[in-house]
Amino acid sequence: MPQKVRIPTPLRKLTNNEEVVEVNAVTVGEAITELQSRFPGIQERLVDEKGEVRRFVNIYLNEEDIRFLENQKTPLKDGDEVSIIPAIAGG
Repeated sequence: MPQKVRIPTPLRKLTNNEEVVEVNAVTVGEAITELQSRFPGIQERLVDEKGEVRRFVNIYLNEEDIRFLENQKTPLKDGDEVSIIPAIAGG
C-alpha cells in the first residue's frame, strides 16, 4: 500500500494539478526524490542546495512535523500521509 503526499496549491502546477500523489517510499526523503522523478522541479522548491528542507516549508507525517521526528530520514509505512505545507508569514 503506497503513501499519500498532499501537495499544496502553489505547487500543484508542477503535479498537473494533483492534490494528492501516491508514492512508494521508505523515508520522507525518498518520497521527495520520487516526487522529483515524476514532477521535475518540485524538489528544489522543497529542499535547499544543501539538501535540507527549506525554512519556509513544513512537512508533516500523519500530522507530526518531521523536524521533530527524524527529518528526511523519518521512516514511512503503508498508508502514511505526508503533507507539504508552505509557511505563511504576515502580521
